[in-house]
Amino acid sequence: MGLAWFFFGLLAFITIVGIPWGRSCFVMGQFSFFPFGQEAVSRRELSGSDDLGTGFLGSIGNVIWFVFAGVWLAIGHLIAAVCCFITIIGIPFGIQHLKLAGISVFPIGKTIVSREVARMSRGEGV
Repeated sequence: MGLAWFFFGLLAFITIVGIPWGRSCFVMGQFSFFPFGQEAVSRRELSGSDDLGTGFLGSIGNVIWFVFAGVWLAIGHLIAAVCCFITIIGIPFGIQHLKLAGISVFPIGKTIVSREVARMSRGEGV
């Protein structure tokens, strides 16, 4: 699935307008390969303020993303999760694929941070 993220990232870079989406695809592709110990959190939650990706333009970008790539990546992650759930050893990977399926639908406005940073941004103890 990481390769699928990279593929959509390359397609986005070709369009030039899609370069911000392409950059995010490469970040999510790396997260797809190494998901343990990291979480995707809203940048609004992390910084406490809005930016370009967490406001109105980010919502429009998420709709565009969903139509062209998000639904396909989500379906791929769901299929990968089902395949992982077949074996006991694959269950943790299946859980990660389910998380990635949710993120792949609307990824704009999110960033990848360590689990400790994510907990601190929510006000939980480490």
